[in-house]
Amino acid sequence: MAQAWRTVGAVFVVLVFVPPLLLLVSGSFTAPGQPPSPTPQLIPDPLSTTGYEQAVALGGLARATLNSLLVAAVAVPLSVLVASWAGFALARSARRVTGVVVALSLVALMAPATALLVPRFVIFRSLGLTDTLVPLIAPALLGASPLYVLVYYLAFRALPTDLYDACRLADLTPLQTWWRFALPVVRPVTAALTALAFILTWSNLLDPLVYVYDRDLFTLPLALRSLSVLDPTNFPVFLAGAVLATVPPVVVFVIAQWWFLRPDNPRGRLR
Repeated sequence: MAQAWRTVGAVFVVLVFVPPLLLLVSGSFTAPGQPPSPTPQLIPDPLSTTGYEQAVALGGLARATLNSLLVAAVAVPLSVLVASWAGFALARSARRVTGVVVALSLVALMAPATALLVPRFVIFRSLGLTDTLVPLIAPALLGASPLYVLVYYLAFRALPTDLYDACRLADLTPLQTWWRFALPVVRPVTAALTALAFILTWSNLLDPLVYVYDRDLFTLPLALRSLSVLDPTNFPVFLAGAVLATVPPVVVFVIAQWWFLRPDNPRGRLR
């Protein structure tokens, strides 16, 4: 029965997401300047890669991609690391402290992100950090989102207490317990949160729009926005840029899924 439901879910996901992706890719290979086809075409006629060339040349996608990769390469591991530390500490804290922190985290999750824009902008402006990539990376120092911390907290709390007792008997520090035993066991959680953090960081448009003004510092979503307003009717160029921007999240998702489903489960050993 469970296998049947998984099959139905997989078919549903394929039917919902694959057709738009196919139309996105096929549209990106349409010759720029041509009127749109009255009916969808999976294989455009004529087939052209000019849209990709113009997207890179006009939109500055190469430099924007490097900026986005730089932000993701720093912010994503830092977010996961800090969230895992906080979640582990919360799981090993007293029940009263844990209840207060979890309640405050849930309240923070209900606050809209736009409500924090003005105070954050004032802080970064007073520090002279606007028009840099620092405001895009700085939230990672706090775990990026309370959601990441709560997910790690639930994962670490679900581990058997015998594991923690054995670590204490082996005279391991909390940091050694986290690194050698707790973190390897919750590897699927780490894979899922890494993929989620990368996708949210990669697709973040609001923060670059507020903090970044120099075109050389544009991230990929901001470069795509600029590309869309150059010539709104020349849709193959924008679709080509969208395809280029979609490839990294898809690759990260495939890697995270492979890591999530690996049959081996490394565990630390007491020494």
